[in-house]
Amino acid sequence: MKIALKTVGFGWLMTMLLALPFVVQAQLPESILTESSDPNAKKPLDDIVEKRTTLEHRVLPYDHLREADIFWEKRIWRVVDVREKMNKPFAYPERPFFTILMEGAMGGDITVYSTEDDKFTAPLTPDEVAAKSASIDTVITFDPETYEEQIQVVRNELNPEDVKRFRFKEVWFFDEESSTLQVRILGIAPLIDVTDDNGNFLYEQPMFWVYYPEARNILARERVYNYGNDASPITWEDLMEMRYFASYIYKESNVYDRRLQEYLTGVDLLLEADKIKQDIFNFEHDLWSY
Repeated sequence: MKIALKTVGFGWLMTMLLALPFVVQAQLPESILTESSDPNAKKPLDDIVEKRTTLEHRVLPYDHLREADIFWEKRIWRVVDVREKMNKPFAYPERPFFTILMEGAMGGDITVYSTEDDKFTAPLTPDEVAAKSASIDTVITFDPETYEEQIQVVRNELNPEDVKRFRFKEVWFFDEESSTLQVRILGIAPLIDVTDDNGNFLYEQPMFWVYYPEARNILARERVYNYGNDASPITWEDLMEMRYFASYIYKESNVYDRRLQEYLTGVDLLLEADKIKQDIFNFEHDLWSY
């Protein structure tokens, strides 16, 4: 009799254990059984793996530098033309460099400064930056029924392809502690062409100045097209620090505070710019004796 009771009790226990998942499932909230609320949960991945190296990239801070260790210093202003072969990544259609700066400035992630000077003294608001990125024109149209003239206000957004050059402001210095010649970029300014009513070129002017040390965190999360290997990501911050771009000097710090084009033209202008570059490297070379 005891054996029969034990058998019945064991069978009842197994029946309850097998039915337990159905009871728990019936008591679970309906929201848990639904699919993920993430709209990108089933979005196709435009790659073979999810690449997060760039998103998780951390910016290395600059080495500590004392004023007493700066043995020599020279300020240089240069121009980067995106139409040159080496600078093609600046105009990459999928993600132009100008678009990154504009989105950061209009979103408040990057503080940009007025072009009244290049010393980063007057910050611009996102609304002021947005006003610089578009022009307002009035267009005269005719009503197809009454043939009356109508004036319409048209907002022309700036095309990133129209920004063909950038200005760089940088400081070259010799650090006595490490006995090395180093360079640090201070600012970047996109240049736009100014034309007359007939579309004839008049001059070019900078839109705003970006303080590069502050923008490094944003540029470190933006990928740059890497020639020859899409699996090896490189960021804009990497490109700037490696100085993987072509440029020419248009100004150096001088007692007259003038640009090279104010007293030189043609081939003499290019030769003087190259001479300034060679003088910087020769300075470090002449410090050593062999």
